[in-house]
Amino acid sequence: MAKAAENAVALEPPPLERTADGDIQTTSLAELIQWFLDYDRRVALMRHPNVDALFQWKQIESQQSGQDVAPFDHAEDRFAIGIFQALAENRDAAALHTWVSDLVQALNDAMQTKNELAEAFKLDPQEGSAMKAAEAFPTERERRVYLTCSWLEALCAAEARVLGWIYQDLYGQPFNPQNPPVLAP
Repeated sequence: MAKAAENAVALEPPPLERTADGDIQTTSLAELIQWFLDYDRRVALMRHPNVDALFQWKQIESQQSGQDVAPFDHAEDRFAIGIFQALAENRDAAALHTWVSDLVQALNDAMQTKNELAEAFKLDPQEGSAMKAAEAFPTERERRVYLTCSWLEALCAAEARVLGWIYQDLYGQPFNPQNPPVLAP
């Protein structure tokens, strides 16, 4: 009986808890992110070796192009910190709505570009790793665009999934990019 109750709890993300100031409690946010990594297959992709390889490539590529890069060991770490940062910087419904809408747009743009490249070069983007598929491109620029879009697709999908759920939990309305953000009471 206890095992059934434990399994039932795992079917839904844990609720976010608030501090006395009204901020999201750090521990509950970490537990929520962990739940999504453990139980949501779209978010769990952040742990997949192919996604981690993309992240490692992107981190090195960004450093080599002179960008200031915060070092992370794994894609999963970068993803989790991104959730914390997004919530710290988007502290009301309108700001979070805009942020998640921008993530969804970036996801759609990355998917479209990746699919156009795959079609132009007769690749199957669902087959194997993006790192392996990128070897088929004749120029470094095409490889870079394809790999960047592959990374953005994975990252934006996971972040939008979690932040969309958080939006609903915080503001009592499912996130939908076509709907206006929840107005404060």
